[in-house]
Parts: sequence; structure tokens; C-alpha cells
Amino acid sequence: MVFKIGGNVVEDEAALRQFCRDFAALEGPKVLIHGGGVMASGMQRALGQEPVKIEGRRVTDAETLKVVTMVYAGWCNKHVTALLQAAGCHAIGLAGCDGSVITARRRPPRTLLDGQTVVDYGYVGDVTPASVNVSLLESLAGLGLVPVLCAINHDGEGNLLNTNADTVASSVAAALGASLVCCFEYDGVLRDRRDPGSVIPLIRAADFAQMCAAGIIADGMIPKIENCLAALRAGAAACFIRNAASPGAGGTQICL
Repeated sequence: MVFKIGGNVVEDEAALRQFCRDFAALEGPKVLIHGGGVMASGMQRALGQEPVKIEGRRVTDAETLKVVTMVYAGWCNKHVTALLQAAGCHAIGLAGCDGSVITARRRPPRTLLDGQTVVDYGYVGDVTPASVNVSLLESLAGLGLVPVLCAINHDGEGNLLNTNADTVASSVAAALGASLVCCFEYDGVLRDRRDPGSVIPLIRAADFAQMCAAGIIADGMIPKIENCLAALRAGAAACFIRNAASPGAGGTQICL
């Protein structure tokens, strides 16, 4: 199984420690992908940089790339790996360049949703299931190791690229034919964001557009579900959105 935790969980030390204990207790081969955007934005501001996000994606110039690499591939990755080791999970932290576990292609300038504005996101990479070094991940699993992947990958030509952690998780799950579990701070996708108990147990692709149009699904939940659907179309076994406090059960299942 492939699990993904976002920056809000990584930033909450108590939630992160509990997740690592629960994740360590889950049986079978598994991979963990983590974000860290909340911490990265805080570090940028501490260093005098103002984070720039356009349509939910971080614009990554050369100085921003240094910061996000320090945060994602440095503190976040090693901290999560250390917590898993303490919980009895034989984890190994990796960025994409380590063993060339994930390569990426630099994103070309894109036209925004307004159909007019063109943005160069800088050192941002796009990944696909073909980007994933499946044989390496399977070899690590055969050694009893649990890969912990951050969102810093490389292009094979000496350049690091900042990638979206949800897209990395989607691509890894599809490449492995594994189930994908996206974990965050709620019990699943909520029908009413003011009611934490209004979890939608099942969302099909046909329902997704209607729910977006109705405002039930909005903001950061849209790319999460889009990545789940992309994973399913590319070969993932199943997809779930769950609370990081209960990664092994419940939540919302996403289906085609």
C-alpha cells in the first residue's frame, strides 16, 4: 500500500508521532510519501522570501528550490524516518535522486484557468507512473525496508525539481499497482465542511464534477481527488482519503 501525508500532519508533532506508530503497525509492504509545504512556507518567510503559489502550486525559483529541498528532503524526511524507526518500522528516507527512485520532467510554462495568463513555475517537475523506479522499490521491500519518499525529484541531468506530493503518491501507487491512501486531518471527504461527521463514504468519477459544481468539493480537496482518479486510471488497485489518525480503515473511497 502507498500512503501519503500532507504538510498539516507533518507540522503537527503529536499527530505525526501517532501516525507513525499506526503506520508502523500496518502489515505488508508499504511506501510512505510526505509533504511539508506548511513548514516550507514558514522557512521561506523566516529567510525573507515570500512564498508564491498560483492555482495551488508553488512557484519555485532557484532560492525557493534550496529552501524546499532543505525542508522536504532534509528535516521532514529524516524526522519522519527517525520516528518510524523508533516505532519499529525499518524505514529508509529517499529523495528522487537517491537511486534514481523517481525522475521528473521540468514543467513547461502553463496557461492558467483564465485561458490567458501564462506562468513559468520554475524548478517544478511533473511525474508519471513511468517516472517511478519500480524495481528499486520492490528490491527495498524484499530487504524489509519501507521507503519514505519526499517531493524532491530529479531530471537525470543534475537538476533537482520540486514536485507535488499528491502527484508523486498517485504515480507510485499506479506504478506498483498498489492501493493509495491519502491521509489528512479529517475523517474523509466531508459533505459539509462545518460538520466533521458528514463523511461521504464513496465518491465515483461521475459524481465528482457534480459535487465540484455544487461546492461540496472545493479548494485543496479537488486536486486530491483528481490525483486519486488519475491513479486508478493508470493502474492503482484502490484509493482512499482518510484521517491520519486512522490510516488503516474508514474514510472516503474514490472509484472510477
